[in-house]
Amino acid sequence: MGKGLMEKGLGDIWVYLSASPLLWLGATLVAYLAGLWIYTRTHRNPFANPVALATLCLVTLLLATDTPYATYFNGAQFIHFLLGPATVALAVPLWRHRADVRRGALPLAIAMLAGSATAVVAAVFIANTLGADRQTVLSLAPKSVTTPIAMGISERIGGIPSLTAAMVMVTGMLGAIFGPLLLRWLKIGDDRAKGLSMGMAAHGVGTAISYTMSPLAGSFAGIAMALNGLITALLVPLLLTWLM
Repeated sequence: MGKGLMEKGLGDIWVYLSASPLLWLGATLVAYLAGLWIYTRTHRNPFANPVALATLCLVTLLLATDTPYATYFNGAQFIHFLLGPATVALAVPLWRHRADVRRGALPLAIAMLAGSATAVVAAVFIANTLGADRQTVLSLAPKSVTTPIAMGISERIGGIPSLTAAMVMVTGMLGAIFGPLLLRWLKIGDDRAKGLSMGMAAHGVGTAISYTMSPLAGSFAGIAMALNGLITALLVPLLLTWLM
């Protein structure tokens, strides 16, 4: 009897808390801080990426409590809102390192065009090969740019923005985990090259990891992420006309 009342009381408390937007905002922050602590304690092991760990914890919590994603998003949407100002703030490293960018403008432009085109072509080719429908293919095309830009491109070309956002997250986490390992394997020591490749391939998550390498790598990752978003927005409609 007493146990039943306790379970009912805990259930009532959970129903009350789950209706509060602060619960999911707080859960998101706690999950990320826990992931960051683990990442630091493991000497920044790529497989202990804090974003990946936080996402895993939150997905597990939502499944365990049978909480719809819409309920979670209503609470954590303030963090989503900050994606916009964060993207605009990428102009700061671009301005601070404008001299370096100006000196390497030609190779930078070639690398950005090649990287952006490769990301779009590879995504569309693999999706078509695996038999994905047209809307899914369109949703995957802009997966290699930061979330606000990717969702805008997806909506404009007829994709599913929510699917695009999920694939952007997966792409970023995979790039953040395997990108540093690949850079070490290829023995790439130039911080500008490291940052450029991480920012282009893994957008926001890759940029955050690049700042742990060095401020210069982080700045070039931010530059790559910003320019890749711009180039991809222009390239996707053109490439899709040819690819599809």
